[in-house]
Amino acid sequence: MNSTPAAETAVDLRVRLGRLELANPILVASGTFGYAREMEGLLDLSRLGGILPKTITRDPRPGNAPWRTVETSAGLLNSIGLDNDGIETFIAHHLPYFAELPTPVIVSIAGKSIEDFESLAAQLADRPGIAALELNISCPNVSGGVDLGADAAKCREVVTRARNACGFPIIAKLTPNVTRLGDIAAAAAEAGADALSLINTVLGMAVDWRRRRPLLGNDMGGLSGPAIKPIALRCVHQAAQAAPSTPLIGIGGIATIDDVMEFLVTGATAVQIGTANYYDPTVSMRLLDQLPAALREAGAASVAEIVGTLRSNRS
Repeated sequence: MNSTPAAETAVDLRVRLGRLELANPILVASGTFGYAREMEGLLDLSRLGGILPKTITRDPRPGNAPWRTVETSAGLLNSIGLDNDGIETFIAHHLPYFAELPTPVIVSIAGKSIEDFESLAAQLADRPGIAALELNISCPNVSGGVDLGADAAKCREVVTRARNACGFPIIAKLTPNVTRLGDIAAAAAEAGADALSLINTVLGMAVDWRRRRPLLGNDMGGLSGPAIKPIALRCVHQAAQAAPSTPLIGIGGIATIDDVMEFLVTGATAVQIGTANYYDPTVSMRLLDQLPAALREAGAASVAEIVGTLRSNRS
C-alpha cells in the first residue's frame, strides 16, 4: 500500500475560540490593519483566520497630539489615542463592507466605563458582518484605558455586561501593565469570555534629552514589536495556568513562523500579527504558507495538537 509523503499530508489549521470557529490561527491585530479596505490590494483577505479593524468608541475621537509614533531599536512606540469616527459612522460606513468579506471580522470596542462597553455591544448586537467582539480594556495611551483591565472585579463586570448585551462571542484583550495578570485572566474567564487576547502594548517612553522633552505628544505610549515578545509569551503562559479552559490569542512581536509556533506551544490557540504589518503588509500570507510545514515538523496533524504543549524545565 502506498503511503502519502509527509510533505503532502493534510494539516488541519482550523481553531476554535469558544463559540468562534476560524479557518486558521493567523489573525491581524486591531490598529495595524486599518479597516481592511486599505489592505485588500496587497493580500488575499479571504485567507486570513480573522480581521480585527481599528478600535471603535461611542463618540468620535481625534486621538492624541503628535508625535503619535516613535521607532525604537526593537519596536514601535505609539500614542494614537484611539483615533476613530465613532460607532454611528462605523455602523453606517464600515459594517456593510465587512458583511461582504469572506473572512470573520472581530470588532474591537473601547469605552471609558463599563456602561460604554455594554452600550456598544448592544448597538452592535445582531448586526451583519460581525463574527465576535474584542473588548479593548487595555489601551495604555488614553486616559483610563487600562483601568477596567487592571482590576479583576471591573474586568469581570465588563465582560459579563458585554456578553449579556449581545449574542456575539466575547474576547477580552488584556494588558501586561498589571502586577498579577493571572487574576485578571481568571476573572475574564469566569465571566464567560470566549477567549483572551494577550497582550496589548507595554507602557513606554522616548525622550529627547537635548530638548528635555518626551518625543510623544502624550509623553508616554504603548510599545509593540519584537521587544515585547518575551513579555507576551510570559503573559500567555501565566494566563494558560490561570484560565486553563479558556482559549488564548497571542499578540506581541510576531513576525516569523518560529514566533507563531512559540506562542502556540506556550498556550495560544491563535495569534494576531500587529507591528509587522507596517513594514511587511503581506507577512500574514507568508506565515500561512509556512504553518503547515512547521506543524508537520512538530509531528502534528492539526493546530490543536500542539497548543499548550510546552514542558517546564522545573518538573
